[in-house]
Parts: sequence; structure tokens; C-alpha cells
Amino acid sequence: MKRVLFITTSHDDLGESGLKTGVWLEEVATPYYRLKEESIQVEIASIKGGNIPIDPMSESKDWMTEDTIRFKGDKTAMFLMNTSLRLDKVDPSEYDLVYFPGGHGPMWDFVNNPLLNSTLQHFIKEEKVIAAMCHGVSVLVDAFDADGNVFVRGRKITSFADSEEISVGAEKLVPFLLESKLTELGGIYSKGNDFSSYTIVDKNLITGQNPTSALSVAFQMIDLLTD
Repeated sequence: MKRVLFITTSHDDLGESGLKTGVWLEEVATPYYRLKEESIQVEIASIKGGNIPIDPMSESKDWMTEDTIRFKGDKTAMFLMNTSLRLDKVDPSEYDLVYFPGGHGPMWDFVNNPLLNSTLQHFIKEEKVIAAMCHGVSVLVDAFDADGNVFVRGRKITSFADSEEISVGAEKLVPFLLESKLTELGGIYSKGNDFSSYTIVDKNLITGQNPTSALSVAFQMIDLLTD
């Protein structure tokens, strides 16, 4: 059986704004169910382990989907979210794919994180599938390939767009603008319309622009895992 590791943020505040953030629930729920439907085992880890903070906006009426409603009522799924594996207790060699969902939280604890970077390096060196969504793509900002080169340089990639960050009023709250940073690092960045589904696959790397890309990213994960 194929095994997939979700790694989420443990960060729950949006800088000094006083606003709460965390993981965006749709970006966990939709891939979780699509993978399980294919009999692919899913395990969930977070930076600190234990209870994973969920972005309150992703639980609001305007953003809830069938999958997130189902997930919130799913005792098994919520148990995984409330008792997530601590990253330093995870053996990456046990997994075929690693997936990094977004929410604004990753902009703080996915970057300049040696342990997370070391975990990611296993998947890079072993050429396993790496998937990242929205702000979860920030995990790639300080990643290097097996030859020591900037990982995103020359790679086709997407993430939450600068225009989307401005649209939600968070451009001055986040530590940096992700699209701009990926472009600065030499990534071949592209995007779709704001808040519409857009997914890029470059060899073993899958990236999605925003939460509406969750279904597309899930299908791409399944395709690469079962190829």
C-alpha cells in the first residue's frame, strides 16, 4: 500500500495583527478523501505535533465544502488532526509522497526550519513525489536539490499569488510575498485567475495555486503515485 505524509503548519497567528490562522481545512480534507478512496494510506504530521490549528476562515460558511463538512464530522479524520505526528518523530523513508497544505501558517514555520528542510531533502534526493498547495509551497523557498542548487530554480511552479494576497488584505502581514520570492529564486512561476483552480506538475513536483486547486492536486498526486 502506498503511504502519503501530510505535513501541516503548527503556527496559529497572522503576525502582529491579532488574527488567527493555521492550516486551510479544504487543503487537507479534499486530498485526504481522494487518496483514501484509492486505498492510499494517509498520515498527518505537523511541525510541533498534536492539535493542528485550523484557519477560522476555512471553517466559515462561505468557504466550507462538502469535503470539509464531512471531515469536521469524521471522528477518524479529526483524531488525526488533533493528535498529529510530531515532525521530529517521523521517518520520511516510510512514505512514498509528502504533501504540504497551506493556510497562512506555513509562511512562518515552513521557512528557516532545519528539521522540515531535512525531511524534505529525503524526498528530493530519493526523487519521490512532492506536492504543495497555496502557502504550503513556502516549504520550497530554502530547499536545495541533490547537487546543492536552489530547488525551485528553473522549475515550473505556482503558489498563492501576490494579487490574491493583496485581495485578502494580508500583503503587509505575511513575512514575504510568496509569488515574488519564488520568482526571485528563479522559479518559472505561473498562475491562473485569482481564486480559481490552477495546478502545475513539473516531473515529481506538484504545486497548486490556492484552495480551489485542492481537487486537482489530489488527482495529480494519485496519478504520480500509481503511474
